[in-house]
Amino acid sequence: MPNGLVERIAALDWNSLQQTLDEQGYAAIPTLLDKDQCNEIIDTYGEEAHFRSTIDMARYRFGSGEYKYYQAPLPALLQQLREGFYPELAKTANRWLEQLGRDAIYPAALPEFLERCHQQGQLRSTPLILKYEEGGYNCLHQDLYGEVFFPFQVVFALNQKEKDYTGGEFLLIEQRPRAQSRGHVITLEQGAGLIFPTNHRPVLGARGYYKTTLRHGVSTITSGIRYSLGIIFHDAK
Repeated sequence: MPNGLVERIAALDWNSLQQTLDEQGYAAIPTLLDKDQCNEIIDTYGEEAHFRSTIDMARYRFGSGEYKYYQAPLPALLQQLREGFYPELAKTANRWLEQLGRDAIYPAALPEFLERCHQQGQLRSTPLILKYEEGGYNCLHQDLYGEVFFPFQVVFALNQKEKDYTGGEFLLIEQRPRAQSRGHVITLEQGAGLIFPTNHRPVLGARGYYKTTLRHGVSTITSGIRYSLGIIFHDAK
């Protein structure tokens, strides 16, 4: 396996990941970050110079827990993740637009996309680290932050379920037109990730493709402390 993070991202089985995204809307990434890298990211939590904002989730009725948005320039690991995942996901994003009868709009490289965000006044960085203690949870939501948004985001587990915490499963809920919602409960190993839609995805029906809306959250942590890293590709107003 290649040693560098960018090389490990490029070496992922993207044909399989692209197919899985098309078929089910989300795709698990095998362990990509090693323990040292996970701990390096967790250690940033107490270093306030890294962050532009801290959110107490209970204050805004988002759930119970805390998350912090990293300040630009991002730590090197986060920048590599953001830049490394964007090109392949832009391919999927454009393919999904075409399936829905719309023109492809996402450029091949992250800096070009961020420039589009900045032109719309979306200047604040959005990658974030989340911390939940016992009893913590995250309500179902979407991370849009402005008129320009990228249709995928990636979350990484930074510590180990059943060792460092219990509960705290990732939740992904899909609202299908004229039907009941469908739920997915996803557990990630330390260093593994999940690609999932920010807003909606195309689904092939009897009359062609239609859109379903997705929201995500985290179930209640029953013991310990859970850390995760969210890589969002658009910037915020």
